[in-house]
Amino acid sequence: MKRDLTDLALFGGRPALLHPLHTNQPNTVDRTRLFDRLTWALDNQWLSNGGPLVREFEDRVAELAGVRNCVATCNATTALQLLMRAADLSGEVIVPSLTFAATAHAARWLGLEPVFCDIDPATGCLDPERVAEAITPRTSAVIGVHLWGRPCAVHQLGKVAANHGIPAFYDAAHAIGCTSDGRPVGGFGVAEVFSFHATKVVNAFEGGAIVTDDDEFADRVRALHNFGKGLAAISEAGGTNGKMSEASAAMGLTSLDTFDDTVQHNRANYDAYHAELADLDGITFFAHDVEERHNFQYVIVEVDEETTGLDRDLLLDVLHAEHVMALRPIGSPACHQLEPYRSGRPVSLPHTERLVARVISLPSGTTVNREQIRRICSIIRFAVAHGAAVTARRRQG
Repeated sequence: MKRDLTDLALFGGRPALLHPLHTNQPNTVDRTRLFDRLTWALDNQWLSNGGPLVREFEDRVAELAGVRNCVATCNATTALQLLMRAADLSGEVIVPSLTFAATAHAARWLGLEPVFCDIDPATGCLDPERVAEAITPRTSAVIGVHLWGRPCAVHQLGKVAANHGIPAFYDAAHAIGCTSDGRPVGGFGVAEVFSFHATKVVNAFEGGAIVTDDDEFADRVRALHNFGKGLAAISEAGGTNGKMSEASAAMGLTSLDTFDDTVQHNRANYDAYHAELADLDGITFFAHDVEERHNFQYVIVEVDEETTGLDRDLLLDVLHAEHVMALRPIGSPACHQLEPYRSGRPVSLPHTERLVARVISLPSGTTVNREQIRRICSIIRFAVAHGAAVTARRRQG
């Protein structure tokens, strides 16, 4: 319990948590089931090259996404590059700046130019009107991002792309198990990309996938991710090695086994945070559409400095001193604020810049419990209640 400023660990008090509680910790899995799968792979001496575990993982991901095709890859960045190569993109691709740098880096690595667009401030996702304004004769695709699991405006973006004769794709790294208009994320646009990084709600140690209902596109991706073997028409790039290993698939399958339980735990964590902080002026939760399914992987809150008396970064410092390792979330800073983009093609994106300066990602996942959340929220409430004093004390050194 914090009673005055000197109780804050930032100013010499005792931390509220005994040990650092990190954000985006890997979710727990059934180790026995994982080791059984790994042993099976070792016994059968099939460890890579599209083995039985990878094929089973692809089938289960495709079923969850409601699509016919899934091509599992070694990571999601490679999946994005394979998608762009399979689509023969050139020139410019329109992407949000409010995303993990991999979205832009994947395009740049292939010699494409990412063109950053501003967001709809209500959703944090690409604004279709801004996208329409940004399209030029050099634009070859629109790549939307389902930010923190919230699907972007897929229908409007799809219409904008179709009106200009270019494809729409989606980076769905955060959004497996989520829906838009009742349809699972995975079946929108020509194709979508999932991430199965260790921090994601479905964890394959490291992994990704391209999902699509376009059979011909899936065949092309599958060939390209295996050195170009089986391509009907030779690719200029020849192909690459983007395959998922059997060990990663074993982990991914084991994570999928408990997907519903993980989402339920995440939802309980989100509800606990909301119950503790919903009435706190100056702290706003990143909204989810209550009519849709969501995986609740991230708990994102926005800090209004004018109301709280302290800015986002100072609140993070307060939390870190208390051993609550909250983070600037994925996408903060935004891509256009980072090199090589900041000096290469400077742009002003006011809605993006406002949001990324105000958001915090709080610890969640299956390793986080209700008592920890209560303590975290108690710190936040105290810091906000004394925001001006905390700011003044910090400035005094």
